[in-house]
Amino acid sequence: MSESVKSGTSGMSVAAAFAGMRSVAPVVFRAGCPDCRGRFELAASALRLAIGASSRTTFYSFTCPECGAAVRKPAGERIVELLTGGGVRTLRLHSTL
Repeated sequence: MSESVKSGTSGMSVAAAFAGMRSVAPVVFRAGCPDCRGRFELAASALRLAIGASSRTTFYSFTCPECGAAVRKPAGERIVELLTGGGVRTLRLHSTL
């Protein structure tokens, strides 16, 4: 696509539309620890998502920054969508038949 391409409705060039987009704010996720009851925000790099064959084997995990506990929580469809969209590293679990 050329920078001189203009939208038919607004007359704005592609270059002008993206001129203010220099950097993207990092995505953070709110989480809580069931052990110490701490509430905090985590960067995508602090979370891991495992997608299994069922809802019982699909979960996300992180280490609590307050008490150091390893936390594992179930991840439904909406949580999976949010985490993958936010850049969380994903592991797809395969069953061995």
